Amino acid sequence: MEPTPYKSRRGSAISTLGLELQNASIQEVETPEQGLADNSPLMWTSFMDNHSLVAFLAGRVQREPSFKQQLLGYIENSKKNKKWRTAAANAITILVRAGVQFIESDLRGIRIPGADLSFGVFDSALMQNADMRNVNLQGVWLRQSELSGTLMAGAHYGEMPFVIEDSVVRSCAYSPDGQSFAVGLESGSIHVYTVSTWERTLILTGHEEVVLHVEYSPKGDQIASSSQDETVRLWHSGTGALQRTMSSHDEWVYRVAYSPQGDRVASSSHDRTIRIWDVVTGYCRRTLYGHTGGVLCVTYLPSGSQIASSSQDLTIRLWNATTGQCNRVMLGHTDLVWDIKYSPQGDQLVSASADTTVRLWDVETGACHRVLTGHGSAVYTVKYSPKGDQIASGGMDATVKLWDVETGACRRTLTGHNYSALSVVFSSEGNLLASGSYDKTVRLWDVSTNASGFTSSGHGTAVMTVRHSTIGGLMASGSKDSTIKLWDTKTGTCRRILSGHHDTVCCVAFSPHGDFIASGSADRLVLIWDVESGTCVQTLVGHSNCVRSVSFSRHGGLLLSASEDRKVRLWNISIGESLFTYHGHTDQVMSVVYSPSGNTFASGSKDRTIRVWEVLTGDCHRVLEGGGGVWEIAYSAQGDRIVAANEDQTVKLWDVESGECLLVLVGHSDRVLCASFSPQGGLLASGSEDKSVRIWDVATGECRAMVENLQGGVSSIAWSATQDGNYLTTGSRDGSVLRWHVTEDEGQYNVRLRWTATGGALTLAGASVQDMRGLTPFSKQLWKQRGAVGEPARNERRTCTVETV
Repeated sequence: MEPTPYKSRRGSAISTLGLELQNASIQEVETPEQGLADNSPLMWTSFMDNHSLVAFLAGRVQREPSFKQQLLGYIENSKKNKKWRTAAANAITILVRAGVQFIESDLRGIRIPGADLSFGVFDSALMQNADMRNVNLQGVWLRQSELSGTLMAGAHYGEMPFVIEDSVVRSCAYSPDGQSFAVGLESGSIHVYTVSTWERTLILTGHEEVVLHVEYSPKGDQIASSSQDETVRLWHSGTGALQRTMSSHDEWVYRVAYSPQGDRVASSSHDRTIRIWDVVTGYCRRTLYGHTGGVLCVTYLPSGSQIASSSQDLTIRLWNATTGQCNRVMLGHTDLVWDIKYSPQGDQLVSASADTTVRLWDVETGACHRVLTGHGSAVYTVKYSPKGDQIASGGMDATVKLWDVETGACRRTLTGHNYSALSVVFSSEGNLLASGSYDKTVRLWDVSTNASGFTSSGHGTAVMTVRHSTIGGLMASGSKDSTIKLWDTKTGTCRRILSGHHDTVCCVAFSPHGDFIASGSADRLVLIWDVESGTCVQTLVGHSNCVRSVSFSRHGGLLLSASEDRKVRLWNISIGESLFTYHGHTDQVMSVVYSPSGNTFASGSKDRTIRVWEVLTGDCHRVLEGGGGVWEIAYSAQGDRIVAANEDQTVKLWDVESGECLLVLVGHSDRVLCASFSPQGGLLASGSEDKSVRIWDVATGECRAMVENLQGGVSSIAWSATQDGNYLTTGSRDGSVLRWHVTEDEGQYNVRLRWTATGGALTLAGASVQDMRGLTPFSKQLWKQRGAVGEPARNERRTCTVETV
């Protein structure tokens, strides 16, 4: 077979290396260990920094099984002889890049120093006593892996231990010298940390309501804060003493901004004004009028000559800082403009909006010259890097994104927050990024490099729904990133991405023949998709709030949809019209499902009821009451039972005919988000916000198996039956889709992971780190926070290393 020439922008040297590698890999070179070629370039040069070559070789892995086996051989040989360690590090890097997952693999004693394992999957892998110095572990999945005795010095995680607060983090700020860090909290307090140790040194109290924003003065000697208590306060950053309170606003004060000289503070308020304050006297020197809605943000041009503001009126205004005259109104956003920032050079302005976009504006002309799209929901916060070459943004979809200013490309998506990212800020050197969230944490990210250029295979943010097709080995997942992904159930390969919704995709359902998909979204729409082409063929409009659930009729011509508007609608799909609206629920309707007969359907609501309806007449002939709000319901195959996932942490089994509650299954420690019958009906599976899956015996109510230590709450579950048994697919809040094989052996049920499309979050839960060597105090804390178990070894002075975190 003729080697395929490898072309690269890096030139002929890399092309030659690629050809050498191909030729070496097909030679019959006998060596003492597994007949592997020891003259391959894999043996004598590291490919870690050559991303193009790694991607090229990953493609070979997918095309040539023999090449994959060769690479696995290098990894195996490294266990016995360190001469193979460079080849092994290259090999595992290429395999991870090719999507090979090392679930339950025996990797004990492997030598892979410097390997790039970012976004790799090593669930339950045996990796004891391995040499993993200087490996890249960004976004890696090491759940329940065995790493006892492994050498981990110099490992790079892409993030640091997060800061856990006792309240929602509304705002955060680095001091100009990068030595201190301030956090504004929903509790009304401000916490100040020393960055070198991340120990809390000050607690500033005085605000009577939520602190919405904090900012350091240019010299770093003062902190300004704004609050829902309608005041602006100035604090001494060293002692925490309150120096001044300014209180002329009549509504919430959203933001504060220091002038570059530090002698003025601008504040923006829900009272539609911007006020300019004298820092020394506290006197209001000027009030700027013009916005017709609350002013959500204000910021100074780096030169100090101009002020920019953004508003609920969808506009951005530019003001002369001296005269207070409005010189320009910039239009383009179609929803609230939450945040704006000038570039360090002052020639650009970036804005974040509830319309899900980030926009770049020319300050001189006011023209919008780039729109950045990728967030699945409202964008709340933006920030330029100190050099001005990157922009960070965070939003309701719980992700933080890094954008290239020149090209507009999304460089990285940082996942880990469980709820909205409300604030982002770069360190003074630009190598670290901090993000504050509604989940009460501050996460710290290393953004100095993106060593591999790899990305996660799953959704960028929470997976809300998963469903299987009855034919074709296909499943679908819907996410907060507003997309639907279609997966090959055997390989875990993403076949297609469906884009069309403008907000969170809350539910999906396949038609009975598997040729169509219905999806419901927080954008209030129901879309019908052709599976083969991936095109949207029908848009159903009628709900006035988020669509939470959809269900096809037996023959596929009709569709039910349930919404937070408290209604269930029946649609004729071919003509796209609503035929009937079912009223009765008094709170959000979270789930709807046709009965197997197709003559009736059931709906579950946060009003704590399940209602059973006649499809044609609209009559509600039974109401099942009791327990907490209902998140999801499902019929048994015979249609005589309904299972309900409840907000009160229980799973309930109901008899449809009598309305009797047959079983109450207790064991979850947080609200239960999903529940479903197995294909044969003898088992139930439930998923919870407690990050676990439980499998129950329907006859006895006994919990027969559990999956714990997942990275996020389990929002959706779907069973499927194959020739080799039952499979369970789960979608989680961390953005991952996981496929499990459920087997029975002499009455004992086992649940084993078969593949995962990860959400990109660092997953260490349940990993054993007993006697792990080479960890710094920060990295030890990181492993512990992420749920690792065991006690790492204490570093001896003679083997002490410096680790990059």
